[in-house]
Amino acid sequence: QVQLVESGGGLVQAGGSLRLSCAASGSGFAINDMGWYRQAPGKQRELVARISSGGTTTYADSVKGRFTISRDNAKNTVYLQMNSLKPEDTFVYYCKTTIEYYNLIGRYDFWGQGTQVTVSS
Repeated sequence: QVQLVESGGGLVQAGGSLRLSCAASGSGFAINDMGWYRQAPGKQRELVARISSGGTTTYADSVKGRFTISRDNAKNTVYLQMNSLKPEDTFVYYCKTTIEYYNLIGRYDFWGQGTQVTVSS
C-alpha cells in the first residue's frame, strides 16, 4: 500500500502562513491527481485544492488567491502553501493521492493521516 505522510500543520495567528507537505512513499505505482481536503466535526470533507499530474489546479472559492497547491513529481510530494490565514481556515487537513499501480487495473485513492491547522484571532 501507498503511505502518505503529512507535515506542516500547527497553530498560527490570523494573517500568517503555513506550508503543508504530503509525501507518498512506496513503489510500483504512478500518481495521478493529488489534493488537499479539510473537514470540520460533523461535516462533509471538502476539497481545498487539487492538482493534476500535468499541473492543472483547482481551488475552492474560499481559498482562491490565498492558497497555492504545487507538486514535485520527482519526490512524489504535494504542497499546500497557505497564506493570509483566517480563523475560518481552522480544520483538519487531509492529503489525498490518486494512484495507478503498474500491475493492476484501476485507480485507487489514498489518504494521509490528517494534520491540524489552527488559526487564532
